[in-house]
Amino acid sequence: MATLGSAQRAKLPDSAFAYVDAQGKRRLPIYDESHVRNALARFNQVAFDDEQARDRARTRLLKAAKKYGIVPVGFISGQLQSVRALGRAGEPVQLPSGFVTMLMTDIEGSTELVQQLEERYRELIDEVRTILKNTATKADGRVVETRADEFFAVFESPVAALNTAMLIQNEFRTRSWADNLEVRVRVGIHCGYPTLNEANYIGLPVHIAARICAAAHGGQIIVSGDTRTALKGAIPEGVRFKSLGQHRLRGVRDEVALFQIAAKGLVSRFPPPRTR
Repeated sequence: MATLGSAQRAKLPDSAFAYVDAQGKRRLPIYDESHVRNALARFNQVAFDDEQARDRARTRLLKAAKKYGIVPVGFISGQLQSVRALGRAGEPVQLPSGFVTMLMTDIEGSTELVQQLEERYRELIDEVRTILKNTATKADGRVVETRADEFFAVFESPVAALNTAMLIQNEFRTRSWADNLEVRVRVGIHCGYPTLNEANYIGLPVHIAARICAAAHGGQIIVSGDTRTALKGAIPEGVRFKSLGQHRLRGVRDEVALFQIAAKGLVSRFPPPRTR
């Protein structure tokens, strides 16, 4: 780790530090490359006055990293992972128990986007989360968790989850993104009886939903055979299920039938599911 003597520290201006607390103590020196790397590593060990101070320090640190040509992928990902479920700081979300439909998404090529946008990736992920949260909650979905570029919502109605997935993909496909980027999300849907544990779910159905999401490609919606069965008699007009066959999902003993959702406005051609 880089070191900085007290005499050297005293000679530096406040602008050479990412954070100056309410008592005037200067922390996270950022005046050369070695100290920027040190500050990135120590950021989560600092006790900030408040969240606004944390955000200001984060911004200054990311600007310093850019100045010295440092691409802090691990730091950015770690900061995003520390922001858990949207709205979790307010009233706790009342999650349904019993038979539910789980919808999971993640961003395709998120690492490349981090490298391209650097500190501006946070603005992108905030925009993505807003789209996902608003679309899910308008359909009576509950946001369970957001972590890094992953999103997890649950629905009591399978058709509400399916409609949400199609709205999400249409929104991402037609939206104009900063720097003319192409931002695509994978969507996986599975129905089952997960175990409700405080403010989250555990159990095999959750793992299956996550593996189905991971099997999809950006712009694609993949659902399980159980989801197709649950939707019987309530399939929206114009929606078709394209069989992708039986697949082994990592960590799941039995094969799972997978189907791609096909409908007007959705991309129709994709490589085979990413299950190998």
